[in-house]
Amino acid sequence: MPRRKVKNNVRTLRRTLDITQEELASQVGVHRQTIIAIEKQKYEPTIGIVLSLSQILKEPVEKLFFVEEKNSLEE
Repeated sequence: MPRRKVKNNVRTLRRTLDITQEELASQVGVHRQTIIAIEKQKYEPTIGIVLSLSQILKEPVEKLFFVEEKNSLEE
């Protein structure tokens, strides 16, 4: 049975816009550690944070976050 994991492109898109983690955190209204955790796939943000990231990074939600499916045999 495939396992599903939410992945994101936040780090890549943030760097493309030349925004620091601190700047992004300030604009979103969270701590820098939250941005770090999101970028490292350690924290799944609330819908409010997701919408803020989408607006600030100027990308649709589906480009920021996506589901990766893996077969349990691949692990």
